[in-house]
Amino acid sequence: MNEIIFLVEEAPEGGFVARALGASIVTEADTLDQLRHAVREAVECHFDDGHGPQLIRLHFVREEVLTA
Repeated sequence: MNEIIFLVEEAPEGGFVARALGASIVTEADTLDQLRHAVREAVECHFDDGHGPQLIRLHFVREEVLTA
């Protein structure tokens, strides 16, 4: 695996939640810096040594609701 992609969303209670596509990895944090650290740590814990992705991509999803 060369790359893993995380969808990052703002959590309703504040902070951020990141969910990996194609792997059962979910992590959260209060700030983006903390989230980056948490994602790296979660990926290291999930994969055996030498079998993890070389690239971690964070894809930010933002939802806005507009009224007419």
